[in-house]
Amino acid sequence: MSTITPLKDRDALSTWAADLKTERASGAPVVIRVSMGTCGIAAKTTPVLEALQSEIRSQQKESQIEIVQTGCMGLCHSEPTIEVYDRQTQQSIFYGNVKPEQAPTLIREESSQAFGVDVLTQNWYRPEETDADVETAQARIVLRNTGRIDPESIADYVGTQGYAALANVVTTMQPDEVTQTMIDAGLRGRGGGGFPTGVKWQFAAKQPAGEKYVICNADEGDPGAFMDRAVLEGDPHAVLEAMAISGFAIGAAQGVVYIRAEYPLAIERLELAIQQARDCGLLGTNILGSGFDFDIELKYGAGAFVCGEETALIHSIEGLRGEPIFKPPFPAVEGLWEKPTIVNNVETLANICAIMRRGAKWFRQIGTEKCPGTKVFALAGKVKRVGLVEVPMGTTLRDIIFGVGQGIANDRAFKAVQTGGPSGGCLKTEDLDTPIDYESLRALGSMMGSGGMIVMDEDDCMVNIAKYFLEFTLDESCGRCTPCRIGNKRLHEMLVKVCSGRADMRTLEKLRQLSDTIKDTSLCGLGQTSPNPVLSTLRQFRREYLDHVMNHKCTAGVCSALVRYDINERCVGCTLCARNCPVSCITGAPKEHHEIDQERCIKCGVCQQACKFHAVDKH
Repeated sequence: MSTITPLKDRDALSTWAADLKTERASGAPVVIRVSMGTCGIAAKTTPVLEALQSEIRSQQKESQIEIVQTGCMGLCHSEPTIEVYDRQTQQSIFYGNVKPEQAPTLIREESSQAFGVDVLTQNWYRPEETDADVETAQARIVLRNTGRIDPESIADYVGTQGYAALANVVTTMQPDEVTQTMIDAGLRGRGGGGFPTGVKWQFAAKQPAGEKYVICNADEGDPGAFMDRAVLEGDPHAVLEAMAISGFAIGAAQGVVYIRAEYPLAIERLELAIQQARDCGLLGTNILGSGFDFDIELKYGAGAFVCGEETALIHSIEGLRGEPIFKPPFPAVEGLWEKPTIVNNVETLANICAIMRRGAKWFRQIGTEKCPGTKVFALAGKVKRVGLVEVPMGTTLRDIIFGVGQGIANDRAFKAVQTGGPSGGCLKTEDLDTPIDYESLRALGSMMGSGGMIVMDEDDCMVNIAKYFLEFTLDESCGRCTPCRIGNKRLHEMLVKVCSGRADMRTLEKLRQLSDTIKDTSLCGLGQTSPNPVLSTLRQFRREYLDHVMNHKCTAGVCSALVRYDINERCVGCTLCARNCPVSCITGAPKEHHEIDQERCIKCGVCQQACKFHAVDKH
């Protein structure tokens, strides 16, 4: 069936899905999936893809091997990454750090393990297809298709039960049944707040019939976060289908995806997916002959972090300045163009089709009683296996960092993990066995956030980390309310004093007091949570603050004003340090011991980098 032929009804969709299943079963026995998300492309996967395609032609294996370009597989630590899947045995081998010159070996071996290519362990299961394996930490609901299908092919999506949930909803269910299913499932918003999704839908559904809107918040702005981008690049139809289901539930005919313009590949694949869905009659008027109308458009954001707040996001869509306003009224009552509007982020929406296919009871079997389901994290920082991680709620930080992430890179010691991005907090070793859910993280002074998880080691200064996140907040604040606009500026100035050794004990108390005031008086969530990195590091790593203030020392050696470089007895007088010093503060004759003028030294560290004899100490 052509993908440009509109589907008249549910039976037509089912027939197409069955035909696709038969077609794939009789296809090439080996499938090579190539990870072509933004991270993969940046890691030069395109030459690998071209080499594989060329080698298949060279070895005349077109009928034996099929190449599929997918979104990110989540194995960002080993890009370029490919998966070789044997349809007969249903077994896969994942290869990482693949080079174009390895293509002949990979194609020659087909589904056997190729010699000389890095083999990666697959450590996830897919709950919709198989039972949980107690030996694996990961589960895949949100990412079930990401890295598995061609995101530019609606046929690939339909072949994995795509649009089956929408078909069932619009042809056999009432809107209140859909909303009740979501309430029963207990899905909470994955954008950070954790508000029950079904309850939000119910608020909008109860408003008088008329113009209503569904908004997908794809304005992912946390430093180190890339979960939503990966979903949109790897499985865009899942988000479109979920938006249509939510539109049916609340009585909306129009959806808007608000996406930052810095995501060009996600935008390209979304635009293609929307057009494909329209051509197939899965968006537009009279979807599957049900009488339900729903369409979707894209709106681009300029990358303002504050536009992740739903009222600021709505103002941006309307062409206004992206500033939050007081609530109530909430958007579910009065939102876009003053009409009832629900705003869900990408990850929240990516759960919905699975819930409608499998039911609320199935979803509640995963995760915890208060937080059912899974959570996707962008595991980044000083960890060996950087990448996308999806785990059941209730999984501990230790299982993620030292299990899935395989511990700290370069055999350094774990120091802290920042959850929740600039709105979250830093947790230390004693917190590693904390189960991940909204309440547990909040009790420790952090938060779930959208899912950024940045791991730090012994070489990180926690005072400097707090300053870094506060600098981000200062840049991203809309400036509307005084506590956020002025308070965070004063907070940052105090942290600069601490990092430069010019603070005293009164400064630390003022940091705490001002942070509490900003939390209590700011207008929106950005301001209310902006002091969290300061408060959490003050509490969890107070010793480091005291070292900066009382001993004028940065233990991690990060704060340059508190660092000193000295030349030790291993100096052989090679003059490399003196020749590379940008301010010429190093003196000494060739083959004689050199000295650093501490008054002129700018603490740049070039001397230590240039020295080949480990003769420069940093302390």
